[in-house]
Amino acid sequence: MGKVLISPFRPVYPTPAALITSVAADGRPNIITLGEVFNLSLRTPTIVGIAVGKARYSHELISRSREYVVNLPPTALLEKVDQCGSVSGRHVDKFAAFGLTALPASVVSPPLIAECPVNIECRVIAIEEIGDHDLFQGRVVAVHVDEALLDEEGRVCVARLDPICFMYNHNALGEYWSLGRKLADLRYTRSRSET
Repeated sequence: MGKVLISPFRPVYPTPAALITSVAADGRPNIITLGEVFNLSLRTPTIVGIAVGKARYSHELISRSREYVVNLPPTALLEKVDQCGSVSGRHVDKFAAFGLTALPASVVSPPLIAECPVNIECRVIAIEEIGDHDLFQGRVVAVHVDEALLDEEGRVCVARLDPICFMYNHNALGEYWSLGRKLADLRYTRSRSET
């Protein structure tokens, strides 16, 4: 079977769907739905990046405060995730409008979203212009996880997390997907070859 050239729009998929919280100068919190969320540095330091369009209200808030929280929603929150990405926080209090609960973060000003089982507090260490988006590089200063997500060894059980993914097909609107099944552990071939 041959290869076909397609549009390069959003060529990497799926990506996690996340709710990013920020805060205005008057203390009013905001939420933006993003599919542009990724690990940039894993340990020293841990850095999580988000890419935000320059015209977005959240871009303005994060640029000013230099803080954000990445909240990872489960599939049960799909409707709220879509709603948060469908209106601007300039005009709508998304916490009130969509029935989400703001919890105080432990280090940064933007709140955690209580209904999201994973919340990652970040302080911006750099902003880089990347085409039509700016890349916010956030040093992770705290991570919160619902106890119910943890397995017997204290690790996050992905099946319990039940995350939402964005999927884009060229020349089509985006779609929401859930994860399928676990295929294998990382580096499973190494342990198999050592026996």
